[in-house]
Amino acid sequence: MTDKNNLPATGATLYIVPTPIGNLGDITHRAIEVLSTVDLIAAEDTRHTGKLLSHFNIQTKTFALHDHNEQQKAQVLVDKLLAGQNIALVSDAGTPLISDPGYHLVSQCRQAGVKVVPLPGPCAVITALSASGLPSDRFSFEGFLPAKSKGRKDKLLEIAKVERTCIFYESPHRIIDSLHDMLEILGPNREVVLARELTKTFETIQGMPLGELVDWVKSDENQQKGEMALLIHGYRDSAEDGLPEEALRALTILLKELPLKRAAAMVAEIYNVKKNALYKWGLENLDQ
Repeated sequence: MTDKNNLPATGATLYIVPTPIGNLGDITHRAIEVLSTVDLIAAEDTRHTGKLLSHFNIQTKTFALHDHNEQQKAQVLVDKLLAGQNIALVSDAGTPLISDPGYHLVSQCRQAGVKVVPLPGPCAVITALSASGLPSDRFSFEGFLPAKSKGRKDKLLEIAKVERTCIFYESPHRIIDSLHDMLEILGPNREVVLARELTKTFETIQGMPLGELVDWVKSDENQQKGEMALLIHGYRDSAEDGLPEEALRALTILLKELPLKRAAAMVAEIYNVKKNALYKWGLENLDQ
């Protein structure tokens, strides 16, 4: 175990410490050293973090800092830092502040002149993106999709024509509903990757057009369990056969109420594309 005197002697520091998202082997030597030598660990769930600390024989005291108390407790931690205590911030898994608590604490620390030192480490967003096969030169992380269908659809409409890869977290009990909303807003041809249980025993990374992915997830209950990320390919002006993506989405929506022939004729008129191409695409890609 490293002696506390080996920590930087530049005054109190808040360390942002990523923890494993599944496989405990992913923790870094530096993370273990910091967690072992700081004066206090601010944890999202002290019981959950306690298991991690016990596994690595770390005896440091913990302090509960979560979504429900952060705004009230952040100043308490800032005062401890200003008094000379070094503190590590951890979440239940992955990098703190990425859809996890910590924003208010870090913001107040920087305003108070407290040194903030981030450690690199596990993050489900980057882990999923690196193996997705989707463009990674430009991407955005959008957090969790809204819980209710209208909110989800509104959010999906916002990113429908965004050209960069968009990444969302999703919960198991909403995955089917969310995929159906994606299908309605983005159309069956948009490529989406489901990254599930990353670094764990039943890790799954599966990408395919939305129309196929919905059926694939529905057919296997195991793919509806665990921690999930959904990665959406950025918007492209045209799909196969030179048909605009918005035309394909409109066709998909109209087919809920109209026969394919009539729906194809209406979409062709609106978007100035070939009716026969739309009709052919509908036959090949959509259930009638």
